[in-house]
Amino acid sequence: MRMSKLFFQTLREAPADAEVRSHQLMVRAGLVRQVAAGIFAYTPLGLRAKKKIEAIMREEMDAIGGQEIVMPVVQPAALWKRSGRWYEIGDDLARLTDRGGRELVLGMTHEEVITDLAAGVISSYRQLPLMLYQIQTKFRDEPRPRGGLIRVREFTMKDGYSFHADHASLDAYYPLIYQAYFNIFGRAGLEVIAVESDTGMMGGTMAHEFMALTAVGEDTLLLCDECGYKANRQVATFVKSEGAERKVEEALPLEEIATPGVDTIAALASFLDIPKSRTAKAIFLVATREEDGQDKEQFVFVIVRGDMDLNETKLTNALKARHLRPAQPAEIRAVGAQPGYGSPVGIQRERVLLVVDDLIARSPNLVAGANREGWHYKNVNCGRDYKPDLALDVVAAAEGYPCPICRAPLRSARGVEVGNIFKLGTKYSQVMEATFLDEDGKNAPMVMGCYGIGSGRLIASVIEKHNDENGIVWPITIAPYRVYLVSLATKRTPEVTEVAERIYAQLQEAGIEVLYDDRDERAGVKFNDADLLGIPIRLTVGTRGVKNGIAELKLRRSEESLALPLADIAHQVQATVDAETARILAALVTEPLT
Repeated sequence: MRMSKLFFQTLREAPADAEVRSHQLMVRAGLVRQVAAGIFAYTPLGLRAKKKIEAIMREEMDAIGGQEIVMPVVQPAALWKRSGRWYEIGDDLARLTDRGGRELVLGMTHEEVITDLAAGVISSYRQLPLMLYQIQTKFRDEPRPRGGLIRVREFTMKDGYSFHADHASLDAYYPLIYQAYFNIFGRAGLEVIAVESDTGMMGGTMAHEFMALTAVGEDTLLLCDECGYKANRQVATFVKSEGAERKVEEALPLEEIATPGVDTIAALASFLDIPKSRTAKAIFLVATREEDGQDKEQFVFVIVRGDMDLNETKLTNALKARHLRPAQPAEIRAVGAQPGYGSPVGIQRERVLLVVDDLIARSPNLVAGANREGWHYKNVNCGRDYKPDLALDVVAAAEGYPCPICRAPLRSARGVEVGNIFKLGTKYSQVMEATFLDEDGKNAPMVMGCYGIGSGRLIASVIEKHNDENGIVWPITIAPYRVYLVSLATKRTPEVTEVAERIYAQLQEAGIEVLYDDRDERAGVKFNDADLLGIPIRLTVGTRGVKNGIAELKLRRSEESLALPLADIAHQVQATVDAETARILAALVTEPLT
């Protein structure tokens, strides 16, 4: 491709709203253009990188038996009602009505459609296992799109779905997709880790997220450097300890104490000169739960130790709630509690679902609110002074907490989720009647798995990893072009143009992807754009080089340059392309499922 004909525009400055590095560079390099909040158009350069990533996805999915299909973006609401997710998902799901009054949705995911398709085709165990995948547009009405392509509303996703006769078959297939994902990310030049994760709205029995570690990540991960434990903070666990000083502590009498103006845990611990671990933190929430096919709200009073934080994901899953919201002050007072001074002692229990973290039940003599402004209780004991409805793990893990496997201190890190895989089980096949005849001739629901990667987010994550102060540094496997040919010809040096044109033709004939900068621009402009666009190999043809029978080859990732003889230059460039490709493939690893 000749730069003089290319549809692109580079910018010297990034837009003010581009906060993360990948967003800044993608816009400055002209790879994408924003059409609306969270909605982007790809230019030819951006689309080439996207297609290369998707080609890698296809190769890896095909290698483990995947078959590609395409499902519609616009889906009938009836399918989502059958699965129940029409009622479970809120405003993120875009709903519309056609001219005939039929309800439709813009697909944010395709479990309903694929399950319906499978139900219509698969009838016997002999057709299983089966894996189908697509690379398709999705739409999620994200309330706060950010980070360029990291969090968008419209996006392209490779989503695959496997169907099995039993859970053992899914268990056997799951490690294949797990390794295939490491292959995809590794071939794209991105190092990732796989962490245990929440199944979320997808449901199922097991899930892993593939995380690119980066400071701009939205997810907090808990990692153990000793034993390799890895989990998203949403589901991470840790070893809970009451403390050596409490193991033989007897329950003391309840005592009311004045605490004027002390309405936070930090202020309470300071006022009484005690550690936060000796206090009980009250959290007031309202959960929306389904009862008899209807959404009903329930007041939820949660108690965790004062030095810990509530993990809303764990609580939501434990309650099987559709969502949680903070309770309003009036709602809190209506159950007999006092904002800032709340405790379960003396509240109207019949109106409250009382949940305590399991560590609270083992921690005697805590300081908790007295449900009177300016007053707290000392020596509050779960079981004696109040009885919870549920006692279970509902707190968030944090850096320094003991690893649940080996008790070494956990380390926290930030990550961007670039892919996820789920064991869905029979969540969708049961409700949507996707059944088959097993070996005994009995009807059974198909056991399903689900596997997704967002191609745009993957591009952004690669750029977050591979950039410098001058621009993008593409891995050669997914770069829009592999070679950036720069002609430094002027009107007075037609011989330079002649040599550059000849090299351009030779590279094209050899099947080497080349972007030829034939523009009538200064050398500085061309070199700046070459660095900004980040094409892995830069080949420069100038007056001095032509006189000496050489062209300069420079890798974008290196400061060193190499003089190549003009004779048989295509062969030498191909050798460099092969070496750069081999360097990336050599970094691929086999990852055991954890």
